[in-house]
Amino acid sequence: MKIVILDGYTENPGDLSWEGFEALGEVTVYDRTAPEEIVSRIGDAEIVILNKVPITEETLNQCGHIRYIGVLATGYNVVDVDACRKRGIPVCNIPTYGTAAVGQFAIAMLLEICHHVAHHSDAVHEGRWESNPDWCFWDYPLIELADKTMGIIGFGRIGQATGRIAKALGMRVIANDEYPNASGKELAEYVPREQLFEESDVIALHCPLFPSTEGMINKENIAKMKDGVIILNNSRGPLIVEEDLADALNSGKVYAAGLDVVSAEPIQGDNPLLKAKNCIITPHISWAPKESRQRLMDIAVENLKAFLAGESVNVVNP
Repeated sequence: MKIVILDGYTENPGDLSWEGFEALGEVTVYDRTAPEEIVSRIGDAEIVILNKVPITEETLNQCGHIRYIGVLATGYNVVDVDACRKRGIPVCNIPTYGTAAVGQFAIAMLLEICHHVAHHSDAVHEGRWESNPDWCFWDYPLIELADKTMGIIGFGRIGQATGRIAKALGMRVIANDEYPNASGKELAEYVPREQLFEESDVIALHCPLFPSTEGMINKENIAKMKDGVIILNNSRGPLIVEEDLADALNSGKVYAAGLDVVSAEPIQGDNPLLKAKNCIITPHISWAPKESRQRLMDIAVENLKAFLAGESVNVVNP
């Protein structure tokens, strides 16, 4: 059985092993695959593993041996799942693997905004403390989080992971989610989205990208927020209207933003957030600790094993 992995580098840049897949068939791994290479690289492979490489109906028409598609991610919008369904090809994703890592990263961005640790460490190494007339200095306001309000939009596993850390820091946690659940109610107060905008000192986005959430951080909703609010997003870039957020950062309405995702990735040079004030942008790495990627790898292998045993799991196009 031939297995092709079309874009394996981000999942495994060399610190993990593909041995789980190699035990199941003849594996060919490509670090990256350009659009014009997809069909030839799939060839007569029966099993296709990918992360961000698109699989269209046209591709399926040209690659008639495909029996299974495994996505090395939670999101699967790169695959035409309806076309796969018509052909009896299951598409399997990884529904949860980086909960702790993503929650941790959201708080890491927040703490960097509050303390600018990297900046002040660089200043010390540059000699500024040594030559300073006072025994300490700081270049940015330092922010204490205790007793401030963290508003989390999307309060599933990841939102709750962020909420637990925020609560441990002494913050009040409020949440908005279309489907409140018992574990969430133990951790936070569920409130309408409008109330969350109005009361939060920090707003963290952990929701899926749906028509109801796309562009929710826009000038109209920013106007409802507290002056000096902090916005965090390591969920989906299109949740934010980037021009509106850039304007709010530059005016000071939004004090700072921590973003691990943007609307078009890799980021484009004309993205207005690149020149906005107090805007931390990281290259979509919340998910990427080794422990998280190993968990993803293990689940991807188990997904394929289940398919081969006739007991498919994590199928997104049943």
